[in-house]
Amino acid sequence: MNNAESAALVLVCRERGWTAASDGVSADLVVLNTCSVRLTAEQRVLGRIGLYASMKKKRQGRRDAQRHFALVIAGCMAQRMGETLKEQFPAVDYVMGTASRSVFPLILEAVEKNINSGSFPDITLDESPKFAFSSSHLEEGQLSLSVRSFVPIMHGCNNYCSYCIVPYVRGREVSRDPAMIAEEIRLVGGRGVREITLLGQNVNTYNWIGADSGEPLHFAGLLKIVAAEAPKNGVEWLRFLSANPKDFSPQTIQVMAENPVFCRHLHLCVQHGSNSILAAMNRGYTREQYLSLVREIRAAMPGISLSTDILVGFPGETEHDVEETLALMEEVQFLYAYMYHFNPREGTAAYSLPERISEDVKKERLSRVISLQKKHTAKLLKERIGARERVLIEGISRKNTEELITRTERDEMAVVPGPASMIGCFGELTFSGLRGNTFRAKELS
Repeated sequence: MNNAESAALVLVCRERGWTAASDGVSADLVVLNTCSVRLTAEQRVLGRIGLYASMKKKRQGRRDAQRHFALVIAGCMAQRMGETLKEQFPAVDYVMGTASRSVFPLILEAVEKNINSGSFPDITLDESPKFAFSSSHLEEGQLSLSVRSFVPIMHGCNNYCSYCIVPYVRGREVSRDPAMIAEEIRLVGGRGVREITLLGQNVNTYNWIGADSGEPLHFAGLLKIVAAEAPKNGVEWLRFLSANPKDFSPQTIQVMAENPVFCRHLHLCVQHGSNSILAAMNRGYTREQYLSLVREIRAAMPGISLSTDILVGFPGETEHDVEETLALMEEVQFLYAYMYHFNPREGTAAYSLPERISEDVKKERLSRVISLQKKHTAKLLKERIGARERVLIEGISRKNTEELITRTERDEMAVVPGPASMIGCFGELTFSGLRGNTFRAKELS
């Protein structure tokens, strides 16, 4: 989502005649589009603000300095902290939360008029700004290489999982007009995009009520529309992120199974394997319901790969709870997982929960989860050696310019010798070996 929204901001800049700077030192405008999901993400942003504050001070201290630069903090961290960011860091010129992106053209105009003086005027924002979707989220800077693109379909979250800051920085759920979604698919398809990922904090609660019919269009219905629209515009693969297990309907499974345009990979966040911890997290489903959903998905789409998120060290977590998580992982066998330990986020329901787990214990439990996942990933990948797969060629390998980096619909990576002219095409290859978690192949056809 951050990538998609950053691309939309870049598009606004380009439309006004701005071009990308080679680095922060030479820039007239620096935009940090922030994330608040993890505390570590915010800490990195604070370090980056300090870096640019130092740059500003040095540039302003030079007698030959003809131009200054504006520093804009955007995104979730800007939404959460608001104007206190400017109070803490005077080098910050503008703070633009997730609901205030419509003010970005006004910021650009102010910077354009005052870049020589370096004195940027305040901009009065709407007291209750409403979120508005951008028309395009394609990374315009590398059109020739942009074979994959993100298309947001909804914004916000109504779930209020007890550990999660997202509903507080993204707000309530807002679904995007399906006509806008279809238009963006046509746009990016015409630019050479071959794979689209539909985005939302909770995509499967998409709910658009048309002004004409008044009939709601739910996620499965939207998937039918997208499945019909995408191939007509050269888009051959579709994915979506993120899906909450409690809202995953049988209709969605059916649409995916009936339309091969949907890749046979699904990121299905479980977070934990213990019912007591799932309840404390306010996840809205049980361990048994999650496993039942996995069985339904695999029965409808044999061979589908699954990935997930796992959070350990939640307040009150016992050794038995950890063992249940490990047992769930053994049963499901995820291809990969994003694994992390609990960090209290101020403002969430879990922030003040008692029975905190010590840092040492959290790290030890997380290490066991990571170790088991590495074992499963290695096993699943090793079993795939010798398989022949259709792949989308995404770019040139960073380690060898004579090799291409490719991806399967199961979200597996493979490198194979080939020319750059193949980027953006589909091909077939046979997995001949592994290097780390990346498959090797000898030739592409």
